[in-house]
Amino acid sequence: MQRLAKQWRHAGTRVGLVPTMGYLHAGHLSLVREARRQAGSNGRVVVSIYVNPTQFAPTEDLASYPRDLPRDLKLCRAAGADAVFAPDDADMYPGKSQGRYSTFVTEENLGRIMEGAARPSHFRGVTTVVAKLFNLVLPDVAVFGQKDFQQAAIVQRMVADLNFPVRIVAAPTHREADGLAMSSRNQYLDAAQRAEAVILFHALQAAKAAVAKKTIPVAPLKKDLQEFLTAAPLARLDYVEFFDPATLQPVRQVKRGTHMALAVCFGKTRLIDNARL
Repeated sequence: MQRLAKQWRHAGTRVGLVPTMGYLHAGHLSLVREARRQAGSNGRVVVSIYVNPTQFAPTEDLASYPRDLPRDLKLCRAAGADAVFAPDDADMYPGKSQGRYSTFVTEENLGRIMEGAARPSHFRGVTTVVAKLFNLVLPDVAVFGQKDFQQAAIVQRMVADLNFPVRIVAAPTHREADGLAMSSRNQYLDAAQRAEAVILFHALQAAKAAVAKKTIPVAPLKKDLQEFLTAAPLARLDYVEFFDPATLQPVRQVKRGTHMALAVCFGKTRLIDNARL
């Protein structure tokens, strides 16, 4: 991968990267198309497919995370990717199984809240693997989905702090017809859970409507939304948060332009979503 990327860069070819964990859906493919647009018609687009173990806690779904590389390769080819980089653990974490891997990248501020609070080791794994992908693929631009808004913000901070010559693009969330954000984990949901899962999108819409014409203190709005979400019998609320989209810092007053993020569990399946209100 690195040799190929160097050849492209030597020839003056722009390179776009779409990092994924595979089991691709239409949302991923929209990122591939955006990477093509960013790289230009003469550029190259690389899709990485790697289920990164360091961003999973021991109790999470690493072993069961859906994988289907032949299917993903067909989808990447149809979407116009020029290359797929699908490493294994020995490639990405050499010597780790023998206890010889010990270098990680940690962002110290933005990763403490929301997903970082719920999954304390998650973002260290994300920033480490993304930094490694940047060193291997040497992209000019990398495209992430806004569904993982906090992740994209943390990667952007890492890029700025560590002087990576990569531009980060956060592309819009791709949704199902009923509004549920597309996710590889949606396939875990049974029929009843899938029917209720759209409540995440409905909560975002309710918050947008509430602040459309006025500013609201965060505490009562959060309480209303917590009650709204937990009214779904199968839903278990993890968090609802309101924050400044530029800094990710919590706000006391919610108004148009404030960002909202939430996480809700259905059985063992944990779903996230977010939107600017």
